[in-house]
Amino acid sequence: MTQRIREFLRTRRDDGPCVVVDLDVVETNYHAFARALPDTRVFYAVKANPAPEILRLLARLGSSFDCASVAEIEMALAAGATADRISFGNTIKKERDIVRALELGVRLIAVDCQAEVEKIARARDAADADGVRVFCRILCDGAGAEWPLSRKFGCVPEMATDVLEHAHRLGLTAYGVSFHVGSQQGNVGAWDQALASSATIFAECRERGISLSMVNLGGGFPTKYLKQVPGVESYGDAIFRSLSKHFGNRLPETIIEPGRGMVGNAGIIEAEVVLVSKKSEDDAVRWVYLDIGKFGGLAETMDEAIRYPIRTERDGDSMEPCVLAGPTCDSADVLYEKVPYLLPVSLSIGDKVLIEGTGAYTTTYSAVAFNGFPPLRSYVI
Repeated sequence: MTQRIREFLRTRRDDGPCVVVDLDVVETNYHAFARALPDTRVFYAVKANPAPEILRLLARLGSSFDCASVAEIEMALAAGATADRISFGNTIKKERDIVRALELGVRLIAVDCQAEVEKIARARDAADADGVRVFCRILCDGAGAEWPLSRKFGCVPEMATDVLEHAHRLGLTAYGVSFHVGSQQGNVGAWDQALASSATIFAECRERGISLSMVNLGGGFPTKYLKQVPGVESYGDAIFRSLSKHFGNRLPETIIEPGRGMVGNAGIIEAEVVLVSKKSEDDAVRWVYLDIGKFGGLAETMDEAIRYPIRTERDGDSMEPCVLAGPTCDSADVLYEKVPYLLPVSLSIGDKVLIEGTGAYTTTYSAVAFNGFPPLRSYVI
């Protein structure tokens, strides 16, 4: 926890759980990505945390933006980004939203099937837009990721060449290939096989008279939770080696889409213990209920995939395993039960807990008013 966050929490009015994000950490992370992959453009994944203060900072630093919706595109533009620094990276889009994105000046758009290509071609005509570039997302193995992103987005690599050729025939610019190795990817070599597939697609397109330009390396860059993770420099080195191995001297343009790795470690949630109880007198495991749960911003505890570090003022006391749950009247609102969490035996009702690494995918997962609880409050300092 940074000193700035510590001071903010010390003086804030207690109005329920909140997440506090330190912009200094975000800026440090941005410069680390820029150094680790100096010839690669950074497209911040807006969905990780779209706080206006974060977007304005990154726009000022020169970042580009990966957007999943028209609303995110408008947020990036409002923050100071120009349309040429925006990618419409969602492969599942309404045709009218594509038209709107084109009207706003966006020209870089993701696809993963021929039907999506046809939507973009019709939208181009409706918006009277030129210079529309499409890149095809391919499926890849997400082994090593704590939050895999498989099946829903992308096509098999063998299909991508046909998708890109279809775009070319419809007068769009077949621009490149993208993939995602899975969020919170702990294996620095995870990009290698996807880059091998990308190089094959580049070669197949060349044989059909189509010259691709770009590989979107996606996200996957981790933040630190309970386990140590490699530094971003290690990922940069491994990715550059794989690019050189598979593309030789004909290196493509590259972009990355860090989200969690950009803002995750910049944020901390302060929450409160609502109840500590047992289910029977001889139960060895306590239940600790917080005033935040899955529906309040901790959705990534689903299947206990993301295990956040939790700190308390009683951490020097004896520790025992407990089940950790949220406050709502929903049986799914249990954070950690399969692998119980170690917390101080002395932890009591009203105690504050700090949940670290929560700058990403918390406010955007927070329900509007499930059970009447307000959305997670966010402070950016």
